[in-house]
Amino acid sequence: SNPSSSIETSSLFANDAIVGKWRNIDDQTGFSKGIVEIFKEQDGSYSGRVYEITPHPGYTPKEFCDKCQGAERNQPTIGMKVLRNFKPNSKKDNQYIGGTILDPTSGKLYKGTLNLRANGKRLSLRGYIGIEVIGRSQTWIRAE
Repeated sequence: SNPSSSIETSSLFANDAIVGKWRNIDDQTGFSKGIVEIFKEQDGSYSGRVYEITPHPGYTPKEFCDKCQGAERNQPTIGMKVLRNFKPNSKKDNQYIGGTILDPTSGKLYKGTLNLRANGKRLSLRGYIGIEVIGRSQTWIRAE
């Protein structure tokens, strides 16, 4: 096999490293609100949909997104796309940029950046409205 094809394969695999199920950890409480499944769209971008929601003390998940705007308004939370249009950053390994993060509890839409940790087990999300300095960060843990 020629060397260039094996390089192609490894970079493709690296880009798919965020595909799978991730347990989200709430930045304010430290509890998990559920599991998001990240997948690759036909156009090569990455999206994430709510796979499972997890109630815990002080958090009762909403079955429908009553505060969402537009097409998501009053849609079921499970199955909802909460990550959209993330693409690998060509200048920085294991970073995905240009996407949006929807918080189904508040209905707020954030611009976002995803950073995959080197071990592939943790995903850092940075969501911000307007400028990146003002925003929220979460770390998600790969769900086996």
